[in-house]
Amino acid sequence: MRRFKETAKCSNWRNPGYEPISAERDTAFRLPPFHTQFGPDRTMAKLDLDALKAPSLDDFQALGQAALEGLPSEFRSLSGEIEIRVDDFPDDEALEALGIESEFDLLGLFQGVGLAHASATEFTGMLPNRVWLYRRPILDYWAEHDETLGAIVSHVLIHEIGHHFGLSDDDMEAIEEAAG
Repeated sequence: MRRFKETAKCSNWRNPGYEPISAERDTAFRLPPFHTQFGPDRTMAKLDLDALKAPSLDDFQALGQAALEGLPSEFRSLSGEIEIRVDDFPDDEALEALGIESEFDLLGLFQGVGLAHASATEFTGMLPNRVWLYRRPILDYWAEHDETLGAIVSHVLIHEIGHHFGLSDDDMEAIEEAAG
């Protein structure tokens, strides 16, 4: 697996080979601050929109891995081994099982045996616990909301790990409301 810093490259208006300084931040997917988009004569500088591309599956894999590694160590150790997988959309089987009509309505999915249902001894041939991140629905959500892509990926990842801990959507919604 390549590290986030090695995969998160995109163009911005000043530096076509822009690379983020820190793996913890998702600055590779942000436009420069609004005030820097103006030239010296206060006219809008030309953004090189032809060079911008949507983050790839590899970029999402790196964002998910960075989000997982950025979690507090106690939380990560309680989570155990979780594999992060990325696909453009959920498969029809997952949508049907959850009763979801639109493939854009599912941003992520926990697949495996949650801690509340796991036995003390693992079974032979048991698949690893996985969190799926669905790139196109997440990008669609990102386009409609005022949040960074990294924050959305982190939220989806933490939500799906919550299912690994045995929490329902209602449980997590109550926790988020209580946290403010």
